[in-house]
Amino acid sequence: MATATRKHTARSTTAATPWGSAEVLEEATLPQRVGERRFALVVQLLEAPTGERLVRFAYSTDGVTRRGPVTMRARDLERLRAALERAPVLKETLGL
Repeated sequence: MATATRKHTARSTTAATPWGSAEVLEEATLPQRVGERRFALVVQLLEAPTGERLVRFAYSTDGVTRRGPVTMRARDLERLRAALERAPVLKETLGL
């Protein structure tokens, strides 16, 4: 399967942000591969303790979300749109 999306429910996941810890509400991941290297683009809808919504673009390697520049190929945008179909609140927040 080329795309994967998960919604966080009973056991909330948190993410560290410059504004403090935030709850991960929805997440869309897009598995990537270059040669033997495997990683994934991660787009997360977060909610700060104040209720403010945040969107984080990141990448993951070995299941660990990493900060830093996120680069994706233009041809992967359609795959990202497909992954966002299963994360409707995140899709709406991005205006897609």
